[in-house]
Amino acid sequence: MIISPQRNLLDLRLRELWHARDLILLFVRRDFVAIYKQTILGPLWYLIQPLLTTIVFTVVFGSIAKLPTGGLPPFLFYMSGTLIFAYFASTLSKTSDTFVGNANLFGKVYFPRLAVPVSILISNLIAFAIQFVFFLFFIGYSIFKGRNCT
Repeated sequence: MIISPQRNLLDLRLRELWHARDLILLFVRRDFVAIYKQTILGPLWYLIQPLLTTIVFTVVFGSIAKLPTGGLPPFLFYMSGTLIFAYFASTLSKTSDTFVGNANLFGKVYFPRLAVPVSILISNLIAFAIQFVFFLFFIGYSIFKGRNCT
């Protein structure tokens, strides 16, 4: 294997990244499992966190400030924004810290450096998918109760 410097900014070496997919999956598992492993409620935080944030937004912006939601139920309106923004903010903050947090790995062995940020992106996407299914449950409940969700 020949290791050469990057030629330009857009030289992402996706073929190398594809060959390191097993390493990416190990990083995804590490990131996904380690987040709430030592907590009392464990993985339930993936559901509790957006639920509590949505309840606070619904009370503050829906009940106190009386901001209009365009005919949508306020809970669904605020939950949809909370989920999307939480995914974006979490991915941005974790990937910005990835090279400092994993500096010990980068100095020991060669692997595609893009593997760590991609693994963070995927592990956050898994958490987003879990929360999105939770959101779909609330949409289904709202439709079942006869509230307009469109």
